[in-house]
Amino acid sequence: MIYGNASWGFRETPLEEALKITNEMGLSAFEIGIANSPNDLPLDISDKEIEMIKGLYIKYGLDISCAATGNDFTNGNKNDVEKVKKVIEICEKLGVKYLRIFAGFSYSEEVIGSRWDNMIECLREVAEYAENKKITLTVETHGGVNGYDDGVEHFYSTSAKPELLYKMLSELPDNIMVNFDPANLWAVGETHPENVYNKIKDRIKVVHMKDFAPLPSGHMLPASCGESEMNWKEILNALKDFNGYALFEYENTDDIKEGSIRCFNYIKKVEESI
Repeated sequence: MIYGNASWGFRETPLEEALKITNEMGLSAFEIGIANSPNDLPLDISDKEIEMIKGLYIKYGLDISCAATGNDFTNGNKNDVEKVKKVIEICEKLGVKYLRIFAGFSYSEEVIGSRWDNMIECLREVAEYAENKKITLTVETHGGVNGYDDGVEHFYSTSAKPELLYKMLSELPDNIMVNFDPANLWAVGETHPENVYNKIKDRIKVVHMKDFAPLPSGHMLPASCGESEMNWKEILNALKDFNGYALFEYENTDDIKEGSIRCFNYIKKVEESI
């Protein structure tokens, strides 16, 4: 696996500082955020700024193959299609190979009929656009999220409910891949996310690694790898032949450096035990 850091936890960290931390951790890649959080690269970024960012990646010796953006194709409209196309154009200029997108965050049972068809149509359209730019889209296994005072609750979306994820992939062109996030699957109630990996491993190009710590209320808090009952040994055993990008996505911004290091150290320790 090619280890790196994901962008979401670093959403409040200046890009150069995030690259510096990633370099100091001895990792190889940093997933750059584009128009997903307030501090991400904006859609109107200039060519001069793009060249400056490419220079920073060279300065810190990091791979710029992975990027992430935000969108929702399950809400019944196509507003995000043009946004994702603009992000794809930025990725082309940066030299990005894999762009993480979402199917959407609606309750899975609500995405039926025309809403399902619209989601598939949107995904096909952006996939065709990306293919022409030689960029691969990866749909993240991500449920919907409800926020509460003490934490969050994840619920099944179309990309987090395994049978719907498989159906979705069967209806999409082969050039749409998957960003496998076992913690997101665990959070919605999939106790063996490695089974999902084994079912669709030929479609997986990027993996996110993080965890969610359960609370007495039944809600969860973002955590470093190993802070839930999720069986990382089984997950890493399934991933033993995976040769793509594995990105640490510790989500708490207040101790992002320490949390990312804990994730990395835990995963390496588990790997050594396999």
